Amino acid sequence: MVEQQREYGQLYTVAKHVLTPLFRFGWRVKVKGIENVPAQGPAILCPNHTSVIDSFMMPLVLPRRITFVGKAEYMDDWKTKFIFPAMGMIPIDRSGGNAADRALNAAARVLERGELFGIYPEGTRSRDGVLHKGHTGPARLALRTGAPIIPVGMRGTRDIQPPDAKFPKPFKVCSISFGKPVSPDRYRDGEDHLALRQMIDEVMFSIRELSGQEYVNTYATKKAEGLPSEVVRIESANGHGDVRRSSADVLNPTGAVAAGR
Repeated sequence: MVEQQREYGQLYTVAKHVLTPLFRFGWRVKVKGIENVPAQGPAILCPNHTSVIDSFMMPLVLPRRITFVGKAEYMDDWKTKFIFPAMGMIPIDRSGGNAADRALNAAARVLERGELFGIYPEGTRSRDGVLHKGHTGPARLALRTGAPIIPVGMRGTRDIQPPDAKFPKPFKVCSISFGKPVSPDRYRDGEDHLALRQMIDEVMFSIRELSGQEYVNTYATKKAEGLPSEVVRIESANGHGDVRRSSADVLNPTGAVAAGR
């Protein structure tokens, strides 16, 4: 019944069966911590994002179905127009004023079905290769639905397909590490925007440990501007991280991964 009601991802099983052996042949993918992904029930997967190929690698190693929210511009590119929706991407037009609300509602519906939802907390690819400040959208979604957040650290995908490369380089190695779940329950009694910031900072701290990246306390942009002048250490959720709220701290629908069984 759920499969019949899906607007996107109807060809997920077929696409995964076709792509998995091709990717396994083309690249060596190491997977760690897969036991941290629940066998059933909702969860939000939050990976770092340095390459277009990230959106292929993570779904292919998960034992459960995965759907994602992605920018509608992917529908204009012949390389992604068919494969991304087939893999479960829900295209979101970011030009509208309520794009973030539409993405949040779409994600909530996925989680309410007891499925997985994934989103890049940086909002867009890191052009300089470092880990950028996380948007609070995933934390907002976790508090709304009660779903835990699973931090994910991806290494080597940038070497496979650098930011401006049109096609991936074969026979390289990458790794995908799934961290311990971050439960929203510990943040429910906190002040709203402070709790959201503390939760996403805990997620970003875990991603940094898993990915081995340096962290910079600035949001990622579409253009590579070199390394920011200050590389800072993320404080844990019990520390005193930056709690200022940005207008960008919403569910940024530039790419994500996630949904299902």
